[in-house]
Amino acid sequence: MSSTSRTAQFTRLHRILKKHYKPVSPDTQRPVLEQLLLACCLENAHYDAADEAFLGLVHNFFDWNEVRVSTVRELAEVMPRLPDPAAAAHRVKRVLQHVFESTYSFDLEGLRKTNLGPATEKLKAIDGTTPFSVAYVLQTALGGHAIPVDEGSFQVLRLVGLASEQDQQAGLVPGLERAIPKAKGMEFGSLLHQMGADFVANPYASRLRDILLEIDPDCRDRLPKRRARKAAQAEAAAGSDQPRADQSEKRRKAEASSSERTGQQEPKAISSAAGEGGSKAGSGRSTSGQKKKPAARSEGGQNESSQGSDERAEATGLSKKKPR
Repeated sequence: MSSTSRTAQFTRLHRILKKHYKPVSPDTQRPVLEQLLLACCLENAHYDAADEAFLGLVHNFFDWNEVRVSTVRELAEVMPRLPDPAAAAHRVKRVLQHVFESTYSFDLEGLRKTNLGPATEKLKAIDGTTPFSVAYVLQTALGGHAIPVDEGSFQVLRLVGLASEQDQQAGLVPGLERAIPKAKGMEFGSLLHQMGADFVANPYASRLRDILLEIDPDCRDRLPKRRARKAAQAEAAAGSDQPRADQSEKRRKAEASSSERTGQQEPKAISSAAGEGGSKAGSGRSTSGQKKKPAARSEGGQNESSQGSDERAEATGLSKKKPR
């Protein structure tokens, strides 16, 4: 944005937001703990989705103790419209666990009697709280001047040049509470929150881009681009395909190595087969030689047998001659 004072910039932002969104007035009569649990659901979400999630906790569980001992998955199932049900369920569960272990009850009403400074520190010390939920409780339950800013709202403020990355990491927008008076704090906070929730839901929506350009015409180059998202998706897909390529390469190398080992073993198999063939041939020759000898003996036997038969025939013939 231009070099206009931050107070003027936030005032102009308030005026533009009011043109596109309707203020939401939170219920300031809720108990402190319920305000904190609602804030856990409201972070980065639209108001109607957060109210539905909170009512889901109230109606589907017997009491806060049952919510405390339930799993994150069971809690997330009753708040499906939130942008990140598991994260919201985790915050709710951690807050209830910390409060129960600290007070053996589910009551934070004592913070109403505490000065804002100590009350703020006690809220920050509760496990599961965030800068957004702490500021929301201070604004809606303890009467403090704090404007809750979540991740989606920080993204919007960064795009229009009203917050930096360091501010987002610290969870604090410099000069915001000074620029927006306490009487308009709830209204401004609800308007900014709705735009932040729209950004979380769809940062590429044309309506959202038009509002951002109306706030700061110079932010066009900083707006999220779909091409960048597609490139990120392509990189992620390439990264997921890399292990498959590595596995294919490993299989190829293993097959090549197996082929080499098989090629080295084939000559050995051939030589051993040749040796076995030679030994079989030698044994064949030996066997044939052994068979020839009995054949020779058989011929001799046959000759002897024939000679014997001739002699017997001659003797018989002589015996058959007539006597003189």
